Amino acid sequence: MADYFPLEPSLWAATAAPAPETPPLAGSTTADVAIIGGGYAGLSAALHLAERGVRPVLLEARQIGFGGSGRNGGQVIPGLKHDPDALVAMFGAERGGRLAEFGGGTADLVFDLIARHGMPVPHRRAGWIQGAHSPEGLAEAEARAAQWAGRGAPVRPLDKAAIGQALGTDRYLGGWLDERGGGIQPLDYARGLARAALKAGATIHTGTPVTSLDRAEGRWRLGTGGATVTADRVLLCTNGYTKGLWPRLEQTIIAANSFQVATRPLTDRERETVLLGGQVSSDTRKLLLYFRLDHQGRLLMGGRGPFREPKGASDWAHLERVVGKLFPQLSGIAVEHRWCGRVAVTRDYLPHLHELAPGLLVDIGCQGRGVGLQTAMGRAMADYVATGDADALPLPPVPIRPLPLHALHRLYVSAVITWYRMNDGGL
Repeated sequence: MADYFPLEPSLWAATAAPAPETPPLAGSTTADVAIIGGGYAGLSAALHLAERGVRPVLLEARQIGFGGSGRNGGQVIPGLKHDPDALVAMFGAERGGRLAEFGGGTADLVFDLIARHGMPVPHRRAGWIQGAHSPEGLAEAEARAAQWAGRGAPVRPLDKAAIGQALGTDRYLGGWLDERGGGIQPLDYARGLARAALKAGATIHTGTPVTSLDRAEGRWRLGTGGATVTADRVLLCTNGYTKGLWPRLEQTIIAANSFQVATRPLTDRERETVLLGGQVSSDTRKLLLYFRLDHQGRLLMGGRGPFREPKGASDWAHLERVVGKLFPQLSGIAVEHRWCGRVAVTRDYLPHLHELAPGLLVDIGCQGRGVGLQTAMGRAMADYVATGDADALPLPPVPIRPLPLHALHRLYVSAVITWYRMNDGGL
């Protein structure tokens, strides 16, 4: 995968507070745990390890939140892609129930960390609304709401009138509201996790790409070009930006681009017609649309784009058209920011843990729910490393299973994206 250099700054890079000082690694060092990747999973693991008195050193090739953690839509959505009943069917009542509970608590963890560490992160927890674009989608949304309600979650179904009033569009047949969800400034959150981890005693080096990963005499040695880190344990948390450190690991995922646009800030009158309750939202399309207002009143619209890196503003044109179709009252509104980031999608739509060698644990696969999910995965990995208790992990580690004909999967998914964009719900 080619390196991605944005044509225009993302909204989040333009509005985030400055990053903490995390200079490149200048010489060799040692650690209890070396962490590769400065996104939510790696930063959360570093924070929770440091709080337990374990010495982590985190290495990031670019900057904190360079990958999907600094480029996502800032929607904090609880749960996994699979509903609770499906998880029970897949893993049995005990493990499936625990996995559903883990997923249901991911949003709680994000907002708890922001509050506990006093992170200066713009955020609002008004809930997540999933709109149904078809009768099949409506049945899916109603079943999902019923399953979570049966587990005591603060959710409720929405009929067409209620969802239209909440979102400011008549495009949905109904849906449901999950009050556990909310929105954050995602790059500020990544930087907030970094500050909290540093304060707890973690060491973080940005601008430090790991170029080699070897094990000798019972310890791991991470080469960074001009320096090395020697550690007892390694956590590999590069997700959609995984490249080359372990054979065939990147072939276990499809690293799809998620594109977003942000309008100019809405006027007071415009804001009275869109997302009045401040919820974040995504829908039931196969190529889902997701949208929200940011902390400065801009409308954000996101969805799938081409696998290749963007060449110009035309690569976001489909989302700009969607804004006017979903919200006719905003038709023609100026777009101020365009950006994209990679989402790691696994074959079974579950996060994957791989224990590839003694002391090497990999976390990969966010399915587009990385804010809460990867924060919680980082904490779970830290608990496992610190205690050795396998039950600290929400899922058992599994062997690497590369997707057959991986390169052809990208071509296939690209074709599917094009087809769905033309046929999935009329937008």
